[in-house]
Amino acid sequence: MEFLLGNPYSTPAGQCIEKATDGSLQSEDWALNMEICDIINETEEGPKDAIRALRKRLNGNRNYREVMLGLTVLETCVKNCGHRFHVLVASRDFIDGVLVKIISPKNNPPAIVQDKVLALIQAWADAFRSSPDLTGVVHIYEELKRKGIEFPMADLDALSPIHTPQRLCTAQSEPEGDPATNMCISQSQQGINSAPSFTSPLPPTYAATQVPALQVTGPINANSEQIARLRSELDIVRGNTKVMSEMLTEMVPGQEETSDLELLQELNRTCRAMQQRIVELISRVSNEEVTEELLHVNDDLNNVFLRYERSVSLKQFIHISSVRGLLHKT
Repeated sequence: MEFLLGNPYSTPAGQCIEKATDGSLQSEDWALNMEICDIINETEEGPKDAIRALRKRLNGNRNYREVMLGLTVLETCVKNCGHRFHVLVASRDFIDGVLVKIISPKNNPPAIVQDKVLALIQAWADAFRSSPDLTGVVHIYEELKRKGIEFPMADLDALSPIHTPQRLCTAQSEPEGDPATNMCISQSQQGINSAPSFTSPLPPTYAATQVPALQVTGPINANSEQIARLRSELDIVRGNTKVMSEMLTEMVPGQEETSDLELLQELNRTCRAMQQRIVELISRVSNEEVTEELLHVNDDLNNVFLRYERSVSLKQFIHISSVRGLLHKT
């Protein structure tokens, strides 16, 4: 296949992935990892090229330093890239043909590699369960569980969305402080005429966080550090909800810019994935104050989803009316 398609490392995405997963690296190159995400998001062939390069790095590689770096790149890209990349990663072909092979008994990988692979499969199965075209990973996850594979315990340390779109701000108005608490910038902070777009400046501390897999039963007794982390992540959810609400207020149905529509749709998908985790946490977190915060955030999400659905319905009505008007004139 490489003879027909060429060296997977020859593309822009492939060249960056080769460098970012080089076993001689002392630690993860987060700037390079985020550059890979940008290439995937901004180019037509980026998702496919990245998958081909990751396959080459992960398949049959006994250099587990490189494998771990490759898994980190993969995880970062899933969290910071959109649906085009998710479709390729969540497919049975990739999950079964690449990730499951890494942890097969004949390869006998170190425990840290096995735990990482299982954590990713579990997290993505949870995150993509409600998306019909992303359920390949869900089926593999359920098959592995039926075979008796034990997955890592779920916890609260990683309540982070698969993908958090945000609006770009100008250099003059860029907020200071921890980027993880400034994921979503409001329109008033960047100027009324500046167009929203996707970006992926996640800091290493955030990008390295695992997506939660909340397939657990019984109460979750969180310690103070976990609660603080959870509240920090809830601030991000609130930020995304605020941006979505502002966009719905500003946009005129039928007159939207394509970039605005794409961002709004991505925000809708992201917020719905977040809500799935929040709903599961509501019934399991034993801290009453945290539960109350979760309920408030869930209410805010439901309200913005209702506004979004109304906006979509109104847009469809306007489109149908305009088509009928044209037909009437002819």
